[in-house]
Amino acid sequence: MTARDDRRFGAIINRLIQRENLTRQEAAQAFNVILSNATTPVQQGAFLAALTAKGETEMEVAGAWDAIYQLDTVKIELHTPRPVVENSGTGRDTFKTFNISTAAAIVAAARGVPMARHGSRAITSFCGTVDISEKLGIDVDCPPAVVAKSIEKAGIGLFNGMSPAIHPGALGRILSQVCFGSTLNIAASLANPALPAIGVRGVYSKEMILPVIGVMKSIGYKKALVIYGEVESEGQGANRLSAPGMDEASVNGPTYCARLFENGDIETFTIRPQNYGLGGSSPHDLSPGPDMDGEVRRFVDLISNRESSLRKEAVMINAALIFYAADIVAGIEAGLEMAADALESGAAFKTLTDWVSAQNRDPEKGMKTLERLVA
Repeated sequence: MTARDDRRFGAIINRLIQRENLTRQEAAQAFNVILSNATTPVQQGAFLAALTAKGETEMEVAGAWDAIYQLDTVKIELHTPRPVVENSGTGRDTFKTFNISTAAAIVAAARGVPMARHGSRAITSFCGTVDISEKLGIDVDCPPAVVAKSIEKAGIGLFNGMSPAIHPGALGRILSQVCFGSTLNIAASLANPALPAIGVRGVYSKEMILPVIGVMKSIGYKKALVIYGEVESEGQGANRLSAPGMDEASVNGPTYCARLFENGDIETFTIRPQNYGLGGSSPHDLSPGPDMDGEVRRFVDLISNRESSLRKEAVMINAALIFYAADIVAGIEAGLEMAADALESGAAFKTLTDWVSAQNRDPEKGMKTLERLVA
């Protein structure tokens, strides 16, 4: 990029600083510049920070997705008996939890929902999807064809959003150098190589629910659920202003939802866990432990149904929402029953072992890692 081009890109940054929104095409062009490394690292960081500080619009996130998916994402075709589903959170939430979305995906896969996951290492926490999957024995740096085989064979697979095998251009370079939440938390997570038509996505604020489900509709999702959960501490009551939030469904407060139907309609509703007999204990049990080794052992205990804590309830309600979004069940209560059965019957743990075996260039090594955790 010439000095003149740098000045033009700088002018876009100035527009964002002045809180001026970009069109979808302008956002796509700007992210093309960043992905192509065609301006200075200082300007790339400044652009991401300015856009985040302003607050991303639906069109800006869609433009970012356009650039990432078209320019820097491998494309994978899957053959599964049911439509493929993906679930993830955006990060940037104020209440950090253990990796609920990974556990919920395993439970959903155990009941026949093909899960094409797309995640990254931790950016705003230490317990990212790729981090914990690697500790479980999953080969997180394998070629995309191995992930596809795992989805088709085991019912679940993970595309590593920071791997050059999945995003061969620049996404991994950018994510590895950014230690704050940005528009990439939303747009990059949507750039799934399998391009699922059904998705469940947790967001970091109530205000992002409708913009994100609008983005999902505009980029081709047929069915989707976008959620934001609040966490109420004991004695806090209805003081919404002080309630921290999570990019998952909550079992300690209301979860605000927007659902996209196949006909294009969008419906908003609220889930209250007490209506399903959930919650009632300290939300701090959902927080990750102080070290990753202890956390992954507790994760395996949970999937093995050796834990009957608030964590189990959190996994159940988030898996129930996957079933609900995919029209596997007619309501949340039926989804909770299906999730509980997947855990208590041992089906979820079998799915985890199948996943470790299938998504691996060295299945024996992966299984030994998992066996050590079980022991």
